[in-house]
Amino acid sequence: MRLLRVATCNLNQWAMDFDTNLRHVKESIVQAKAAGAVVRIGPELELTGYGCEDHFLEQDTATHAWECLKDILSGDYTDNILCSIGMPIIFKSVRYNCQVFCLNRKIIMIRPKISLANDGNYREFRWFSAWTFKDELVDFQLPIDISEAISQGTVPFGYGYIQFLDVSLAAETCEELFTADAPRIALAFSGVEVFMNASGSHHQLRKLNLRIDSIRDATRLCGGVYMYANHQGCDGGRLYYDGCCCIAVNGDMVAQGSQFSLKDVEVLDALIDLDAVSSYRACVSSFREQASHVTKVPCVKVPYKLCQTFHNRMVPTDPIEIMYHCPEEEIAFGPSCWLWDYLRRSRAAGFLLPLSGGADSSSVAAIVGCMCQLVLKDIEKGDEQVKADAMRIGQYKDGEFPTDSRELAKRLFYTVYMGTENSSEDTRSRAKRLAEEIGSFHFDVPIDSVVSAFLSLFERFTGKRPRYKVDGGSHTENLGLQNIQARIRMVLAFMMASLMPWVHNKSGFYLVLGSSNVDEGLRGYLTKYDCSSADINPIGSVSKQDLRAFLRWAAVHLQYSSLAEVEAAPPTAELEPIRTDYNQLDEVDMGMTYEELSIYGRLRKIFRCGPVSMFQG
Repeated sequence: MRLLRVATCNLNQWAMDFDTNLRHVKESIVQAKAAGAVVRIGPELELTGYGCEDHFLEQDTATHAWECLKDILSGDYTDNILCSIGMPIIFKSVRYNCQVFCLNRKIIMIRPKISLANDGNYREFRWFSAWTFKDELVDFQLPIDISEAISQGTVPFGYGYIQFLDVSLAAETCEELFTADAPRIALAFSGVEVFMNASGSHHQLRKLNLRIDSIRDATRLCGGVYMYANHQGCDGGRLYYDGCCCIAVNGDMVAQGSQFSLKDVEVLDALIDLDAVSSYRACVSSFREQASHVTKVPCVKVPYKLCQTFHNRMVPTDPIEIMYHCPEEEIAFGPSCWLWDYLRRSRAAGFLLPLSGGADSSSVAAIVGCMCQLVLKDIEKGDEQVKADAMRIGQYKDGEFPTDSRELAKRLFYTVYMGTENSSEDTRSRAKRLAEEIGSFHFDVPIDSVVSAFLSLFERFTGKRPRYKVDGGSHTENLGLQNIQARIRMVLAFMMASLMPWVHNKSGFYLVLGSSNVDEGLRGYLTKYDCSSADINPIGSVSKQDLRAFLRWAAVHLQYSSLAEVEAAPPTAELEPIRTDYNQLDEVDMGMTYEELSIYGRLRKIFRCGPVSMFQG
């Protein structure tokens, strides 16, 4: 029996923060070695961070990545463990997204990415080129300082696999998992038993199922071991990478990491029986026949053993039941982790949210409350990094640290209800109760005097004063009066975010949170420079229907009971006067229900329908 202990990981990397990224890579290798692993893989472009964008075009980025790799190879990190490390590499004036395989302070092979991600949120072709030569490995001349440091001149570069004395391994990189002509097919036919996928896959509602199914199917069809590593956290852009590193064997999942976590480094290991792979493949006659006459893939031979021999106390890792979060949990935990990462990296002192008492802003408030709960849980578990970040952001004195999520929220979360004569007592009271449940520092700020000042100024230089539709005004007047209220709220929110820390003798500034959902964005049902204007918007890609389900879930599981009343209330902007015979409602204004709007969103985004296709469907 050939037994191989392998390790994969989730890393929370920061774009262009080479010192932090290098520290995380080293820590993951140390943890992998401590677990007894002899193979370790990290996320895609882990030394630079995935979200560097046009910084990838700068020569310095590749140079600093080489400096980080040199640091790793100069120590004992790669002693007796094969490490795949992700970084950009320039070869013959072409920039490639690469995995670099290192062992015993040497570089064994460099594998450039073959299939680049270039749709949706990704545009790798802007920065990288795909490696198109699938039939050869070429010599790559190492940079002089690297060559001198490790006493190695060249290294095989290209598509191929590594053949050890007792096991063969090869790489796939992120997008290659999902391509129709996946590299692993030819590699499996060439005898490769272990596939190592370095990924940078972002979180999206209900996306994990697709990823897990693809990993299991990859090993179910071809047999083998699939090691999947991913980024976790916000690396500087608007995406949240949701981790969930995992290890699959012959169609079964044997190890699964967390999908939502505040940890910077998470390492997952498993003990694999490689003879089970050989047996699995040998039992499939079609696999045997196809493998017997395909063109072989080039390889790098390494005269070294990685496997352990069997003894009584060694038991291969058993299959596990895969853990999936429901969509409501994904809405709670994904944006919460992203907000915490964004907050600690921005060096802001907290968040400010215009809280209207409606579904959207209440959802954002609940997500921030969930963030505070997650932070407290990790502190209670002994995570010193989370504790240190919480103490710094909350500006605790020496020896003090957060012990209650509501007390933490009071320090880093302002909510403000900016009411007018058009606001109802119901929304005002809902906003206040929710703020009390979360623990935010809440303000109730009437803005009628500011609105009146604007209207008086307008009347002074035009001679006219606009009226609402219900008072006999035109459609133009009605919209203008609504927009004034909404935009005043935006200006006041940013002023408070800048100055309220100063009022409370705190340093720094607060980030303004938006609360416009994806359906309203698609429909155009929003006021420019109102809730659509903020530093960041945690629900900008979530539909109204999903948010309503989240509110029902959060009322119970986050223990914010007022959210049940928020969810049950009819959506309204409250920008027009309330009359006994008239009450402004969003769905009436739009001419459609939010349920219908969600259907339009799915037809457009998922099924790629235009107006005619939607109508015909």
